[in-house]
Amino acid sequence: MQGFRALPSVDQVLLSEMGRALVDSHGRAAVTGALRARLDAARDAIREGADGGAEAARLPHLLAADLAAAAQSKLRPMLNLTGTVLHTNLGRAILADAAIRAASAAMAAPLALEFDLGTGGRGQRDDHLRGLLCELTGAEDATIVNNNAAAVLIALNTFGQGRQAIVSRGELIEIGGAFRMPDIMARAGVHLVEVGTTNRTHPRDYEDAITPDTGLILKVHTSNYRIEGFTAEVPAPALARIAKKAGVVLLNDLGSGSLVDLAAYGLRREPTVAEAVAEGADLVTFSGDKLLGGPQAGFVVGRRDLIAQINRNPLKRAVRLDKIRIAALEATLRLYRDPDRLAERLPTLRWLSRPQADIAAQAARLAPQVAPLLAPHGFDAGATDCASQIGSGSLPTETIPSAGLRLTGKGGDAPDRLAASLRALPCPVVGHIRDGALILDLRCLDRDEDLLGALAAL
Repeated sequence: MQGFRALPSVDQVLLSEMGRALVDSHGRAAVTGALRARLDAARDAIREGADGGAEAARLPHLLAADLAAAAQSKLRPMLNLTGTVLHTNLGRAILADAAIRAASAAMAAPLALEFDLGTGGRGQRDDHLRGLLCELTGAEDATIVNNNAAAVLIALNTFGQGRQAIVSRGELIEIGGAFRMPDIMARAGVHLVEVGTTNRTHPRDYEDAITPDTGLILKVHTSNYRIEGFTAEVPAPALARIAKKAGVVLLNDLGSGSLVDLAAYGLRREPTVAEAVAEGADLVTFSGDKLLGGPQAGFVVGRRDLIAQINRNPLKRAVRLDKIRIAALEATLRLYRDPDRLAERLPTLRWLSRPQADIAAQAARLAPQVAPLLAPHGFDAGATDCASQIGSGSLPTETIPSAGLRLTGKGGDAPDRLAASLRALPCPVVGHIRDGALILDLRCLDRDEDLLGALAAL
């Protein structure tokens, strides 16, 4: 049995053909650090009785594997076959090709972000999006921040700091990660005044709560849950009249606000931003990376004088957008100028409006091709009907008929074992477990070969 002398030195490995190749790929510092860690592990193994020659023979392969794993980004592309189109944990909306090209161009060269090419003086970064937002929503003006929570925060802080904000008790929502509307209001320096009850709020509740200390009335679209049965809420037009009479700001937070009528795509109707503006809200806030189908962003649209006040708030610089997202958003918003081809060009709408018959045909086509790839591992695949959802808090009770693959195996833990194996693939595949099987919903799978190629790595 060979001992420590069988192990090579650090310099021997670095000067070898394999070592030089690894240094070219990963850099000398990374290779040296990984090599020393592997040599320490080999010495520990020898102390426990392992053969030094065997440890030395394994060293090159283990070292290369360590370096490859360390170099691999944790932000790997993957296949979202969960059935949730706008999956928050998977990055929400996939950008349109036009937005990807625009973002790439913004990364590759200087651009007139805050530079007026006409005058040669300083410009405003919001100007690249302001005109499009006003055109698409009917608002007088618009400003842009890094997400919708920031949009609500800066609006509340601008008009309610040290003052009161009135909101219906039934609209004090919590979004992902235990992020609650009352917490946002507190951070904005606003004193929360709850009115009504969980299920019923009336105009008099708002009217009775207004005092000289009232800064604004906040209406929150409850996009991530529904209260049904004996309910009542004050519609936005009525709230607008109450706010106007009292001389306070009405802020309508639409959350995942859509720029188009989803009913045209076979989905349940949601209020659009243009409708919220027309109903009299002074300010409307909504997201860029949900139903709009763009990158993460938050928008505030509404009265010109109020938008000007928000832009003077020192918080604006802290929550502003970078050039890459502005470029991607501009390209995304331009797609809405051509509604006839919007679903064709915008992945979010394309997937949401995809006919079940089309997905079922894909499932029937893929099942006999996927089954042989899984069989050596003790699993089988068959086509199945399933139900998709929009996700990201949008239309939480609405499901969309879909189809996919039902993957089964022996043992009660078979779905979990297979799910773990698919997550470990070079291109991870993520589905959902239901009724003792792993379901791969194909709604968001554009090309058969993407799934077949990913599963081939099993």
